[in-house]
Amino acid sequence: MEGTIRCSANYVSLSPISFLLRSGVVYSNRISIVYGDVKFTWAETRRRCLQLASAFTHLGISRGDVVAVLAPNIPAIYELHFAVPMAGAVLCTLNIRHDSAMVSVLLKHSEAKVILVDYQFLDVANGALQILSKENIKLPHLILIPDCDKRPSNSPIMEYEPFLAMGRPNFEVVWPNDEWDPISLNYTSGTTSSPKGVVYSHRGAYLNSLSAVLLNEMPSMPVYLWTVPMFHCNGWCLTWAVAAQGGTNICLRNVTAEGIFTSIDRHQVSHMGGAPTVLNMIIHAPPSIRRPLSRKVAVMTGGAPPPPQVLFMMDELGFNVTHSYGLTETYGPGTVCTWKPEWSSLSRDEQAKIKARQGLHHIGMEEVDVKDPASMKSVLPDAKTMGEVMFRGNVVMNGYLKNAKATEEAFKGGWFRTGDLAVKHPDGYIELKDRAKDIIISGGENISTIEVESVLFSHPSILDAAVVGRPDDYWGETPCAFVKLKDGNNATMDEIIKYCRDRLPHYMAPKTVIFDDLPKTSTGKTQKFVLRQRAKAMGSITKPASKL
Repeated sequence: MEGTIRCSANYVSLSPISFLLRSGVVYSNRISIVYGDVKFTWAETRRRCLQLASAFTHLGISRGDVVAVLAPNIPAIYELHFAVPMAGAVLCTLNIRHDSAMVSVLLKHSEAKVILVDYQFLDVANGALQILSKENIKLPHLILIPDCDKRPSNSPIMEYEPFLAMGRPNFEVVWPNDEWDPISLNYTSGTTSSPKGVVYSHRGAYLNSLSAVLLNEMPSMPVYLWTVPMFHCNGWCLTWAVAAQGGTNICLRNVTAEGIFTSIDRHQVSHMGGAPTVLNMIIHAPPSIRRPLSRKVAVMTGGAPPPPQVLFMMDELGFNVTHSYGLTETYGPGTVCTWKPEWSSLSRDEQAKIKARQGLHHIGMEEVDVKDPASMKSVLPDAKTMGEVMFRGNVVMNGYLKNAKATEEAFKGGWFRTGDLAVKHPDGYIELKDRAKDIIISGGENISTIEVESVLFSHPSILDAAVVGRPDDYWGETPCAFVKLKDGNNATMDEIIKYCRDRLPHYMAPKTVIFDDLPKTSTGKTQKFVLRQRAKAMGSITKPASKL
């Protein structure tokens, strides 16, 4: 209203820190974290995080400093998601599959002043510090996170619990000066020695966490099973989202089918998430491991469109899968394929096709669109015209750390350019067709590897599959399928090619089939750049055709 003055007392920067402070009171006696025999309540988690934040000040950590962590899904990494920003610092969660060389690159680039390391990855961290010491770089403080029965003998390294005990529970939280201040630094899974550092803000993390609550349809006090790595996009922001609802975090050091079914049965899990690789692990679990579900378990999947066959089998087992899509730069999930009741009357095949779409932006994102990357005009909503997926809104990254050029290129035209190609359906829902670098152009025709892979996954003998382009002297390139068969199943290359030709235009069917395990990232995505290199090394599939 005209003449209204906003009092400073009515304005506090949005931050997911507030979720923990509230849940520590409202849900004080509810269980917050379960890890084997270890259990904490929300009151205890609140106190421990405040102590941990206080302890960081003893190491000279202040506003804007980076604190790194190298750990799997254990209580410590969850606590650090609150304790580090409570100290005014920036959390940098490192991929546990990185080797010492990569960890040293990221520590140097981030200028981390502390690194907390799970005992399992101590050798990796020590190797990284040795590399840095040769470069005459000031080394970060190292804090070891031991396991209950895995304590190194006579170690001079400061350990997690004694370090936490140095802090005081009445620590005064260092709130951000501005809600756009950084809360975390997430490195993309780059294929070179220089992955980009994506900067998240307190505001973006707050909004995307609440959006995650809504798109997962999370009631108060959910039970969330951690099969998504907390180091990946801060667990798709669900580290903070579960706290907002006073839920229980079930931590798993290693993700296995047996661990998933046992945890669901023992803890009455209501929600979980994971890439299609995790879904594949569940549906192909042997009968001796599977357990009947006493309730529907909501599963959010992303990273790649889930094949229809996988969706069918998950539903039969009692899992309700919701498909989301996003990137590290969008705090994880940026869209959700919101289900419409009228679709429930469609055939199972039609339902699966719709569920595999990426849908529309969630409530925290301003907009998603499919645009011509040159003209920046929206493509026709005809489900045919391809363009680049672009985002804009509060839950898009602040930018890339120390990389103004890459940031400028990513936001050229006022939208964040994903590099993903998609079509838009008449109802506005988008459907990913490929990464721009993964699309196969054969004889002038665009081939979506996602479409070919969907057919391969429907083959009864195929467990996993990925398609890349193989050089072809005549066609330019042709589809090459890398396939892993289910245990005890057999299939020949000719059989699989015929199966695809019976279900796809012939030019889209693979011309080559390689039987092997597929290389994966730590988040379950197939490393197609590795497969492209292998396909390229095979050379042309055909000899040059005679000129017509």
